[in-house]
Amino acid sequence: MQLEFFDVPSPCVGICQADDKGHCIGCMRTRDERLNWSSFNHDDKQKVIKRCQQRKKRKAGAAKVKVVEQEVVKSPQPSLLDPPAKSNQANSSIANDDSLDFSDFDL
Repeated sequence: MQLEFFDVPSPCVGICQADDKGHCIGCMRTRDERLNWSSFNHDDKQKVIKRCQQRKKRKAGAAKVKVVEQEVVKSPQPSLLDPPAKSNQANSSIANDDSLDFSDFDL
């Protein structure tokens, strides 16, 4: 394979900060992977890059899930003082019965 003749370049993009799991925000390598990069052989370097790609995909997937969870806003609990909402129960005989009128009912 021709790639074996060339050195595998470092995936570093110059953003060297660790996230909460200890992965670099820029390249997604662990601290040990960053420190030992120069001592890795070609196969190890390629494995590290594959792991970094998987970490990046997982992190992007987790971020999408968080965004979706934030978009789902629970409706506030209705007040007992608000007028009752119309029922959408089409199969219920009580919901479709117009003869039930409780407007004159006194509390």
